[in-house]
This record gives sequence, structure tokens and C-alpha cells, in this order.
Amino acid sequence: MDYGMLSLLPPVVALLLCFLTKEVISSLFIGVLVGGMLVNKGNIFSAIASTWDWSSNQLLNKWQAEYFLFLFVVGGAIGLMYKLGGGTALVQKLEKKVQNSNKSQILIGLLGILVFFNEYANTAIVGTAAKSLSDKNRLSREKFSYLLDSTSSPVSGLAPISDWAGYQTNTIAVALTAFGSLGVSAYTIWIRSIPYMFYCWFAIALVFIIAITGFDYGPMKKAEFRAREEGKLLADGAIPAGNVEAEVGEVSNKHLSIWTFIVPVVALIGIALFGMWYTGGGTSAESFAQALGNSDTAAALLWGAFGMTITCIIFGLVWRIMTFKEMMETFMQGAKTMFVAFLLMVFAWALKAACDAVGTADYTVNLVLPLVENAPFILPVMVFLVCMLLSFALGTSWGTMAIISPIALPLVLNVTNLQVNPLVYATVGAVLSGSIFGDHCSPISDTTIVSSTFAGSDHMAHVNTQIPYAFTAAGVSILGYLLMMIRIPWFIILPAGVVLLYFVVRLFAKQSAKRYNLAQVTPLYGAK
Repeated sequence: MDYGMLSLLPPVVALLLCFLTKEVISSLFIGVLVGGMLVNKGNIFSAIASTWDWSSNQLLNKWQAEYFLFLFVVGGAIGLMYKLGGGTALVQKLEKKVQNSNKSQILIGLLGILVFFNEYANTAIVGTAAKSLSDKNRLSREKFSYLLDSTSSPVSGLAPISDWAGYQTNTIAVALTAFGSLGVSAYTIWIRSIPYMFYCWFAIALVFIIAITGFDYGPMKKAEFRAREEGKLLADGAIPAGNVEAEVGEVSNKHLSIWTFIVPVVALIGIALFGMWYTGGGTSAESFAQALGNSDTAAALLWGAFGMTITCIIFGLVWRIMTFKEMMETFMQGAKTMFVAFLLMVFAWALKAACDAVGTADYTVNLVLPLVENAPFILPVMVFLVCMLLSFALGTSWGTMAIISPIALPLVLNVTNLQVNPLVYATVGAVLSGSIFGDHCSPISDTTIVSSTFAGSDHMAHVNTQIPYAFTAAGVSILGYLLMMIRIPWFIILPAGVVLLYFVVRLFAKQSAKRYNLAQVTPLYGAK
């Protein structure tokens, strides 16, 4: 059945309610219910049944079940590591060099770039590593979750060796199957599209511009002033998506050692990377990047989280920091902190199932993409806008890539008479970076939810403070694609865009300072 414009109702209702009520779980549920009402022609009882069917099916999918287990196991492991005092020991080591809030932001950004191979692992590892330091230097939880989010998907999307590289290459290869040999591989097309992933580049650049200058703006400025001046890392009444400290209790001071942080994190990284390589084909894969692209990421992360847990238990027993019973209790308390994230994930993915049932993606694509058939030069910017809209509404970047790539690539190749040229690379880059926009800032995106969870931030507070930054990077990206229409090359657009970002951020910070009656530059906390 063709639902036409009504197919937009499930995501639109869910998103509007998220922003109006600040109650994400109930908003997502209502969005799913609206989809059920459409599918069942207004029968409320059948709609409720469909809502719970779509929700329960998320627990039956192997990948999603493994990912839920990963959340709980890594939550327990983080609880153990926190209680063992690894984070406290790390802060004591770093506090002499990272002595203020600006340096903390720069360090978190750099750590996010270093952990490039998977966005979930990135958020879990950097969130765990930097949380104590972030709190000590009075970064608001909103800012901390923004830093995690902005160096997860945007970084992984650009990395030549990551699960994103493999997945994006596969979506390109599938889209090219009807054209036979073009004289260039799908992986080569993806590599050459990296300079055109403007949103990823500008989102990462924005992190460091704000960290260095202190030019916060929008709701983030209020959050940062609250944290710096009042010491309130969370707003009054905020509900953290994850709160290890409250559940686990005080850190044990029996044997503070940085090794109780380093070894578990290395175990998580090493085992997860090995698991991704192994499940992606191992020695039978053509390359490490291909193995990562074909991997069972959720299973690999679950293995890594289990390894992290075992190393924490070994440290706790060998150094007699806790008894085995105390460690099991701590593990369960840590796992409990992931329950809110679990519910958010279930209903976010259920909303995606409802959108699939009513054809939200097909309607959006068929409405917009035909507009470019007679104006191929605007193809990259139009594709970017479509991917922004779709990924924000559906909360999935990979799903958006899978939907748009088989449409956009044949369209641009027909325009170029099967010549693989910069217009093709720009279109591919627009698909990928536009898809990452929604993954970066949509309230129903799994990456956004995970960032809130590992930062210990209220989820909608994270979304509301991050959206102005995301739209700033997206606006400069749109300008970049428009400049391509007059044949300005990417190697001029990228540096010019970074310079423009600086002046735009400075202007917005000045306007926010007047609006909120605050200083233009966020105050520094700690030594200069």
C-alpha cells in the first residue's frame, strides 16, 4: 500500500515529541504506534499489537541481540574499572599536563581520532578513558557527549581501515553491479570520495575550533557556563542515560594503579579488532579493510567487552582490591546503568521497522531525487540534503547509505556517460557524509544514544546542545557542494571551509553571549 505523505508521520511525530516533551522513550513508542495505526488502518488494538511485534523483533535479530549484550557487559566492565580506581589513577597521571577545560577538550578530540576503527568502540573507549578527567576540569556532560559523538561516526567514516570503509565500499559495489567494469574498483571510488565528505571534515574541525577558542554558542554555552561557574556537570532534573558513579559507589583506594585502566582498555581494543578481522573472513579476506567491512561488529565488541571484564576481575583478585562476590555485585550494578540505553535502542530500531513498513524512505527519495535529473550539477548538494533528511528521520547512517547509493550512483553515472570523474566522487562523498549527519545528531540514532550513555549525559540535553553545532558543519558543507558547481576544487573548499567555520562560530558565540547575557568566550577552568 502506498501511504504517500502519511509515511512521514511516524518519524515526524516521534521527533517532534522528543523535542517538545524531552521524554525520548515515550516519544519513540508513540512514533512506532502511529506507524502501527497506518498499517492497520486505524485499528488501535492491532496497532498496539504491531508496535510490540516490531519492538520484540529487535531482540530476535542476532546482531542487535549481541549489541544489547555488549552494552550490558561493557557497562559491567566499566563499573569494575571505575571501582578498581583505574580512571582515578589516570587523572592523577594526566592532571599535571592537562590542567584545564580547553586542554581536556583537545585531548578528548585527539583520543576520538586515535580510536578510528569503529564508532561504538570509539565512544565506549574514549568515554571510559576521559570521563574522570572531563569531570575534574568541569566540562558539562553535554559538552563531553558532544565531543564523543563528533569524533565517532565522522572519524570512522573517513578512516581507510574501519568497518565503515568496508561497508561503504560494499554499498558502492552493489550500486555498480549493473554497469559492469568501469575501469576502477568500488574501493578506489570510495577512497577518492574521502575529500568530498565535507560534513565529516567540518564536524571534526569544529570540535577543535571550539576547544581552542572557547566560542560556545546556543544551549551549549549555558551548559558550559553552568558547569564552569557552578560546578554542575548536569542540569537540575537531568536524567543521565548512564550513571556508573551513582550505581557503583565510591572508588576503592586500596591499590590505585593506571594499569587497571590501560590493560582492560587494551584488551577491549585488541580483542574487538581481532574479532572484527576474524568474523569478517580472517585470512580468507582480500584485505584487512575488507574483513572489517564484512565483520560481525556486535559479536566482536561483545568479545572485547568480555575480555575487558576478565582482566578487571584478575586485577581485583590478584591485588586483593575486592572479593569475587563484591566484583560480581559491582559488575551487575554497572550493567544496570545501560538499561535506559537498552530501551532507547529497542524503540529507535522499532521506529525504523515502522518506517520500513509504511515506506518512509521510498517516499522521501522518490519525492526529491527526480528534481536533479535535468540539473546534474546540483546532484551532490541535493543528494547531501536528501541523506541529511533521511538519516535524521530514520536515525541510521548505514540504512540511509544502503537506500540512496543504488539510486544516486546510477543517476550520476548516466549523467557522466559512465565516466568516473569528480562529479561521481562528490556524489558518493555527499551520500556518505549526508548519512553521517543524522547518525551524528538525530535523537533516535544509536550512536547519539551511545554517546549520551557513555558520557553520562541526559539524552535530550545532549541532542539539543549538539544540534546547533551539527547544523553549522552541515551549512558549511552545503556551501562546499554549491562551490563545486562553479568548479572550485576540494583542496580549496576544505581549508576555506575551516576558516569560514571559525568566523561563523565566533559570530554565533557573540550572538549567544548577548542573548544569554554571558561572556563571549566560555571561562577556562583550571591552570592556564
